Amino acid sequence: MDRRSERVVITGIGLVGPCGIGVEETWAALLAGRSGVGHITAFDATAFSARIAGEVKGWDPLRFVDKRKLKEIDRFTEFALGAASLALDDAAIELTDEEREETACVLGVGLGGLAPLERAVWTLREKGPSKVSPYTIPMTVGNMAAGQISMTWGLRGPLLCPSTACASGAHAIGEAAEMVRSGRARVALAGGAEATITPTGMASFQAMYALSRRNDEPTRASRPFDRARDGFVCSEGAAVLVLEPLSRALARGAKIYAEVTGYGASSDAHHPVQPAPEGRGARSAMARALAHAQIDPSEVDYINAHGTSTPQGDVQECRAILRLFGDHASSGKLWVSSTKSMTGHLLGAAGALEASVCALACQRGEVPPTINVDDQDPECGLDVVALEARRRPVRHALSNSFGFGGCNVSLALSRCEP
Repeated sequence: MDRRSERVVITGIGLVGPCGIGVEETWAALLAGRSGVGHITAFDATAFSARIAGEVKGWDPLRFVDKRKLKEIDRFTEFALGAASLALDDAAIELTDEEREETACVLGVGLGGLAPLERAVWTLREKGPSKVSPYTIPMTVGNMAAGQISMTWGLRGPLLCPSTACASGAHAIGEAAEMVRSGRARVALAGGAEATITPTGMASFQAMYALSRRNDEPTRASRPFDRARDGFVCSEGAAVLVLEPLSRALARGAKIYAEVTGYGASSDAHHPVQPAPEGRGARSAMARALAHAQIDPSEVDYINAHGTSTPQGDVQECRAILRLFGDHASSGKLWVSSTKSMTGHLLGAAGALEASVCALACQRGEVPPTINVDDQDPECGLDVVALEARRRPVRHALSNSFGFGGCNVSLALSRCEP
């Protein structure tokens, strides 16, 4: 087969997030509508107006990381290593030395290590420059998640770190899939990681009035498409996918979750943090993903929306979907949900986690709900899978991710039919 036209499939998924560690724990929580949002425990948030977040619970880095390495990596890299380990185990993949030379690692990160940067600033101010840790830069830079994965498993192919805010993880999967499709990589690990539940991270988003302040009801704070939504919930975690050619997956009898059939990206070219009017950029990204996949809009069964629970973001995304899909969306044939209602917003890791959800929906024929939609905003006039999961065969799904700076990505994932 001409490796320049390979079909690309997902054969392994590793998840570390507020709703669980591992595919089955996370999937069970999402289908049951269980929120992973709670009061912040990482630091004393008493003085903050937004005191809730989606923290990873029960995290033990020693399950995945050698104790000696912990001193040189930040929490987001710990999550990335954990998700990569889970993904490789899930894929049951064995790479030859020759294949390792051509295995790519593409991990998107939005902000990188805020905590070590905070510590360095405090040390510099209180103790002077000679006391700043030599690990500060290696712990802080975003590409270290991909770098540490590559070092741990000896992956010597392309190494990239897309940093496109909340679209980072989706960009990573799209770019990695194209590497495999074109033959520039034999296999790829792709996804995203983030750990920004720190005083600086929370204070900065809070200052933008971007966060929900529903502190007395943490599990009900993230409410995409609901009239009473008041902002997103900041979360942490990582998601890593194993991507390989369909021919390789079939030859080794691999479990296949879904096929990555399309990748669309665009720029709003409009505003640093506000979406383009009428969801213009979002619509363009979705249209490009469908064109790349050669899928008609009427064939799409499910969209995992970016759906952050912000007043303007949700409306503009819904307008984009309605304009692109027309009657297919307004008639209820197209189902839409936002799993951020349960996970919160994993920022740079969000797109990778949500692409995983789409892959699982294609494989298992189940669509997780959007919880907390008590009074759906009429401006979000879609068939939102509200409150309870639904079952249906999912042939094609879109995973939407939109980031500050006007970055838009839509990934088309399809049930694999060899």
